[in-house]
Amino acid sequence: MISQSDNNSGNRIHDGFFELLYQADGVYLKVHPPMGSGKKVTVNDVLNKMAKKQLRNFDRAAVELAIMKAKQIPERIAESQEEVKINASMNTIVSPDKMKAYVIIMPPEGGRMLTFDEIMKQINESGITYGIKRDVITTLAINPAYNQQILIAEGTEPVFGVNGKLQFLFDINKDAKPTIMEDGRVNFRELHLIENVTRGQVLVTSIPPTPGQPGKNILGIDIPALDGKPAVLPRGKNVEVSPDGQALLAAFDGLVDFIDGKVSVFSLYEVPADVDNSTGNIYFVGNVVVRGNVLSGFTIEAGGSVEVYGVVEGAIIKAGGSIILRRGMQGLGKGVLISEGDIVARYIEHSNIQARGDIRAEAVMHSNVKCGNRLELSGKKGLLVGGSAKIGKELSVKVIGSPMSTLTDIEVGVDPTLRERYKDVKDEIRTAETDIKKAEQVIELLKKLEQVGKLTPEKQEMLDRSIRTKTHYTSTLGELKEELMKLDEILEQESNGRILAQNIIYPGTKVAIGTVMMNVRENLQYCTLYKDGADVRVGPYNK
Repeated sequence: MISQSDNNSGNRIHDGFFELLYQADGVYLKVHPPMGSGKKVTVNDVLNKMAKKQLRNFDRAAVELAIMKAKQIPERIAESQEEVKINASMNTIVSPDKMKAYVIIMPPEGGRMLTFDEIMKQINESGITYGIKRDVITTLAINPAYNQQILIAEGTEPVFGVNGKLQFLFDINKDAKPTIMEDGRVNFRELHLIENVTRGQVLVTSIPPTPGQPGKNILGIDIPALDGKPAVLPRGKNVEVSPDGQALLAAFDGLVDFIDGKVSVFSLYEVPADVDNSTGNIYFVGNVVVRGNVLSGFTIEAGGSVEVYGVVEGAIIKAGGSIILRRGMQGLGKGVLISEGDIVARYIEHSNIQARGDIRAEAVMHSNVKCGNRLELSGKKGLLVGGSAKIGKELSVKVIGSPMSTLTDIEVGVDPTLRERYKDVKDEIRTAETDIKKAEQVIELLKKLEQVGKLTPEKQEMLDRSIRTKTHYTSTLGELKEELMKLDEILEQESNGRILAQNIIYPGTKVAIGTVMMNVRENLQYCTLYKDGADVRVGPYNK
């Protein structure tokens, strides 16, 4: 029977229903009409019920007449007979993944509830052998819940193994940030960027993976689980794998570093005084320490880090790790610093500097800066004035520009190396297309000679060479175009960044954040510049 509110009439809604009444003189059918928009009793409803009750020798015409009248008046439909009592019944439902099973108990009609053993028998006949909740079935047999879906079996999910891990026994996240002292000075001496190791020292250990634990569904079928994958030791230069294959060891005394996902050990090259005519240029696979100055015109190229205690003049320093200048750089317009890690200096003036990571200094003046991550200028001055600065993520500074409106060009939000590679790829595509066109012209001309039988062996060799050239440049062009598409996506995603000015930004400063630009025309104080849609916004200073 259904009961609910009739939204249109305000009346109650009831489905029609019927009763089978067993009397001494016969079996009677009493049909109740529906209320509101409820459903009427159908002939099939009554016939199905009588079939379950095994009612014999009934008068179908009398049944149909009683249903049609629905007067709630008992109508005799069969001779007197004993009522057949029906016990409770159940349906078993198995989930599609065979991990859960449910039962629905239909109530008895004059009979009794199913016993624990009867329920278990039907469950077993359904093929369910694992994860059976016997306590639930016991409760169900004692306190039955009818017409409800009851969970009576549940499988065990497989547990996948955990992948192996690497444990680094040295600091791979060295922070090159200098200490700012109470008087405003910056201590560039205690940076702790270089970590010494001895031969045979364990640098990395591998934590083994764990095996997977198989599961089982309710039909008793095992479900396999994947084992964890072993970690790959990041073996770089001058390291050895331990005999058990579970660790990396230093091959000799030196400096350990983590570069491009590999652990390497570098020996140290130390210059006790200046880099000058007495030393010449320095090219070294490891780390370089210069106790004196680096004079103009000299070059240092190191596979690891470079540390200079004195002043760098108009020299060139390239490092696979970080560059640390304990004093600073007076580049004289020709000084160059290129680092695959960070650059840390007291000051940088009239120089061209480039770092894949961070750049930290007290002042950068009239220089061209390319910084993949963050440019931080702190200390007493915290000054960026003149030149250009292209910064991947963030510029943190005290003062930008000068009261004389010195032109200072700043780009933030896109890795400058990606932007340069994007331009290079476009140039290479144009070159490849030109070379293909030239090769096609030569091929076309030689094909015409071939058609009239005037192709000499020398010309035939030229034709073959031109075809190979075209094939090569066509393949290269496809690769370049694919790389250009990827760079397009990266540059579009990375066009975010911000500028934090703790003190003042002077007019004469040009700002580009991603693809939007702004010229500073009045003093901006204690502010944050950030991209908002197609504009550069000026907000409060928020470090």
